[in-house]
Amino acid sequence: MIYKVLTAEQLAEVEGGGLMQAPVDIADGYVHFSTSKQVQETLSKWFKGQTGCVLVSVDSKDFGPDLKWEVSRGGDHFPHVYAPVREYNISSIWPLDEFDADGAPLAPEFVVRQPEPSSKPKREA
Repeated sequence: MIYKVLTAEQLAEVEGGGLMQAPVDIADGYVHFSTSKQVQETLSKWFKGQTGCVLVSVDSKDFGPDLKWEVSRGGDHFPHVYAPVREYNISSIWPLDEFDADGAPLAPEFVVRQPEPSSKPKREA
């Protein structure tokens, strides 16, 4: 599984038949995702102080060659999807209603304990 944080407005757009995308996805030309081991850092970096967000999971196998593992933050490979992502791609949704001391939403413990996709390249030394 790979994971994406959505605001309430973005989730409503997806549930209404629209594409899963944030402004950064539109600007970059692909949909940004995180692995189970990356999602908490993503929440801490980009979603501090935001309420009403959800975490969604999608199966990385659904995207075939449209899923690219690209080096990003900290030299780690992040999953980027170069294809439309829609509601039917969502496997699970978790409300992000718990926060750390700095105000960042906390990823569900179930998620952070999941293994990373086997297709993820190993980090280069």
